[in-house]
Amino acid sequence: MMQQVRGWVRDARHIAVLTGAGMSAESGVPTFRDAQTGLWAQFDPQQLATEEAFRANPSRVWDWYAFRRELIAKVQPNAGHEALAAFAQRHPGRLTLITQNVDGLHQRAGSPGVLALHGNIFEDKWLDRPGPCCNAEAAARGSPPYCARCGNLLRPDVVWFGELLPPQAMAAAEEAARICEMMLVVGTSGVVYPAAGLARAAAGRVVVVNPEPTELDDVADAVLRGGAAHILPQLLEED
Repeated sequence: MMQQVRGWVRDARHIAVLTGAGMSAESGVPTFRDAQTGLWAQFDPQQLATEEAFRANPSRVWDWYAFRRELIAKVQPNAGHEALAAFAQRHPGRLTLITQNVDGLHQRAGSPGVLALHGNIFEDKWLDRPGPCCNAEAAARGSPPYCARCGNLLRPDVVWFGELLPPQAMAAAEEAARICEMMLVVGTSGVVYPAAGLARAAAGRVVVVNPEPTELDDVADAVLRGGAAHILPQLLEED
């Protein structure tokens, strides 16, 4: 099966890749709930990752994300991240990388033009519409930082529960699914929508790479059982 899928990779003029939490788990990135340790064990992450929670207690939510940033900063891209980046660099414009992960590991590995559907935990944005006085680089220090003139707060640039995905990134991902001749679905259970819907809308062959069964196996033309760090280097290496 591996050789057959390698042939599909060689022949595909455009490849879309959709990655999920399993991709980063192999690097040691703690899952959403695994980050609930120590002080944070008493909190439900789904009650922290909302705009309502941030407005109610911005310091608590900001500190939790600061804690998660510290955990993620300690890990490195794995061989799967590196294989995707190397392929994209060898074949400019041929691969579109779409990720549900907020850890920035694809970007750190060198993948260009990553479509981060759920944002990036290491970036911030203003909670409310920024005014002329809102300059993130000059934000007053605090937990969270804020505009000293109007009081607008900075928040992590991630998609919280109840929020829409960034429209430009989602539109680009949908276009990649529409034109791809092959889609690799890597390390995602296939239960989170609308991201999972991209695989079901893919125009080309769908290949699932995951050590466990997923909700997208039923639309796959091939399923490669294994982790991304093991499978992707074999799949994307040059002959």
